[in-house]
Amino acid sequence: MIIKQFEYKPLSHYSYAIISDGKMAVIDPERDVSGYYAFAKANNASITAIIETHPHADFVSSHLEIHKETGATIYNSVKTGADYPHEAFDSGNEIKLGNATLKAINTPGHSPDSITIVASQDDQIALFTGDTIFIGDVGRPDLREKAGNLKAKREELAEMMYDTVTNQFSDLPDHAIIYPAHGAGSLCGKSLSDAASSTLGDERKNSWAFQPQSKETFMNTLLDGQPFIPSYFGYNVAINKAGADNLEPSLESISLVEKTKATGLIVDMRDEATFKKGHLEGSINIQAVSDTSKFETWLGAIVKPQEDFTLVIDTAENKDKLLQRISKIGYEKQLREVITLSTDNLSQTPQLDVEHFKNNLDAYTIVDIRNQSEINEGKIFEKALEHPLNELRDTASDIPVNQPIVVHCAGGYRSAAGSSIVQDILKNATVYDLSEAVKEFQD
Repeated sequence: MIIKQFEYKPLSHYSYAIISDGKMAVIDPERDVSGYYAFAKANNASITAIIETHPHADFVSSHLEIHKETGATIYNSVKTGADYPHEAFDSGNEIKLGNATLKAINTPGHSPDSITIVASQDDQIALFTGDTIFIGDVGRPDLREKAGNLKAKREELAEMMYDTVTNQFSDLPDHAIIYPAHGAGSLCGKSLSDAASSTLGDERKNSWAFQPQSKETFMNTLLDGQPFIPSYFGYNVAINKAGADNLEPSLESISLVEKTKATGLIVDMRDEATFKKGHLEGSINIQAVSDTSKFETWLGAIVKPQEDFTLVIDTAENKDKLLQRISKIGYEKQLREVITLSTDNLSQTPQLDVEHFKNNLDAYTIVDIRNQSEINEGKIFEKALEHPLNELRDTASDIPVNQPIVVHCAGGYRSAAGSSIVQDILKNATVYDLSEAVKEFQD
């Protein structure tokens, strides 16, 4: 049994392929199918099964596209209420994959319809736990109060997770390898390790969730301090329940032009230094200048589902890569056009005199746009106003404008977006981005 882990770093997402005797199963596939097809071809295997551990909230899955193009059967829990062709895969069900056997265990907690896949062949046992068991943590229980076929309150799901962790893995051996759907950086949990896999024995020893504790203690720990929920999460659950459109046809009609102006919501993906030197008035600077930047997460947190926007890119050569990234969260249908900028009639962002700011903090209105969970752990500036970035488009109008405004986050990436949002909403205010200089004010 050959197991291949695929990683999409911006969303901290892991997907998988299992091959046995020329047959291949794909688990929790990302939107771009090319990696799975290439792996199947390299191993002279045919894709016969696609398995969804649950309807994902943080990315769009390609399960329906793979089914259409290969004829492979899609498997998921009957509780999903999937609208695409599929077969039920719940406790008691199994799939023969060459010489391997894949069994399902219902493991609710992150969602009511979550399953874990137990893959075995000879002495190999692998657990594909989706968003149920992460390395060092378990999936958050608060994403299905408003989305999905089965809705459940966070307290109900936290109680389900306690039962899952306490009972559903008890018959499995310590040497079983755990392969989760996410690693550190994902918003589907709060304390994920950066390890890509573990063993069930190590998690029993080291993960807080497997330690002996009361149900009340477990639930309180799980519910406390979860990160914010981006606005696109419920939207992606709905897409994945229905099955996404094939990717390439979805991107073909999106044009690229050079412009000096645009109307409506504008997202500029260029690096902050270039953006500050010249950008279209009203643009939001969500940077996508590295292959690991959290562009998708912040695009989906700042721009609402089905809200049209124009994308400004740095070079024409990057168009396809950026469209691929936008498609990871299903936002390609909201994209009106992709543009590059001429150098005419562009707005500039003023540069903060950091030394003056250091010595005259009371002369500025300081805005902290970190996540609420970060703010709760301690402020960097005692008098800073709290306006988390995911809420900022709705709350920025409440920021006083009687003195210059300085926007900060924890490291500089998010404040580029935050300061551009504040400048757009408070058009006559003087707005500065503290950027990476925030590190000079931290212990």
